[in-house]
Amino acid sequence: MRNGTRDGALHLVARDGIRAASAQAVAPTLLAALEEWPRVRADLEALAAELEAGGPSTIPFDDSLALAPLPRTWQWLDASAFLNHGALLSRSLGMDPIVSPVPLMYQGMSHEFLAPHEPVTLWNPRGDLDFEGEFAVVLRETPAGIDADAALEHIALVTFVNDWSQRAIVVEEMGRKFGFIEGKPATTMAPVAATPDELGECWQDGRITATLTVALNGERFGEVPAGEMDYSFGELIAYAARTRNLAAGTVIGSGTVSSTKYAETGSACIAERRGIEIIQTGSASTPYLRDGDRVSMRVEINGDTVFGRVDQTVVRR
Repeated sequence: MRNGTRDGALHLVARDGIRAASAQAVAPTLLAALEEWPRVRADLEALAAELEAGGPSTIPFDDSLALAPLPRTWQWLDASAFLNHGALLSRSLGMDPIVSPVPLMYQGMSHEFLAPHEPVTLWNPRGDLDFEGEFAVVLRETPAGIDADAALEHIALVTFVNDWSQRAIVVEEMGRKFGFIEGKPATTMAPVAATPDELGECWQDGRITATLTVALNGERFGEVPAGEMDYSFGELIAYAARTRNLAAGTVIGSGTVSSTKYAETGSACIAERRGIEIIQTGSASTPYLRDGDRVSMRVEINGDTVFGRVDQTVVRR
């Protein structure tokens, strides 16, 4: 929660999503907690149990007032683990499909994650600004060379993110065959991160199988189940850690959630919808984001909005 610092103050949120409790007695920030995760987890669990029981220190929780759980951290690595998305994206952007024997992954900016209700800057009106709804995991310290099965034990928390992209600029940067800089501004993180056990049956084999709901200007854009993730988070972590240790607080994204049943589910980004339009009609008709557009995302599991809501308005620079 906001407290006048860049990193905010760590709080625990009840399952009902409307109550919270300060965790300052355990750790000042989530990054501090992650760096001492084996030591502090039991204390956080005890505090969570008190919160669920209606402990005396309970305060109202409003996710519109929250920062990202990790306003800044050591590392943000984003993959493309839904191969269907990659195929539709290539169609949309007029590019040849990328065939790779390993997961596609890039290292994005980690020194700033946008708050879930913070306005989003339209940096370049011709940059083709797009949203990308993804799931993500947050790691405790993870050693180099770890295998995919063991890597799952190093996942501390899960959440979802909106990985903003300037598509026209991304295409230019990919053409230079180097990394993304201008095409990938700051990513938004959902207001709440949860331990994997809070997902119940929606956490299976290192995958989040829940449905991500996306709306654009109040209209349904997609209700996309994540069950078709081709690479598990264990595999993504093992790939990222092949030659490097991963610091506590590393965030790894799934890439845009996508389904081959897109006619029913819709999409979690504009570029994918444009690819579908090209397949169905021969041309793309959905425009990229403009000044004043509003993007919202949420995930419901058993009726609970587990990670809170992302609700942002695009503002021209």
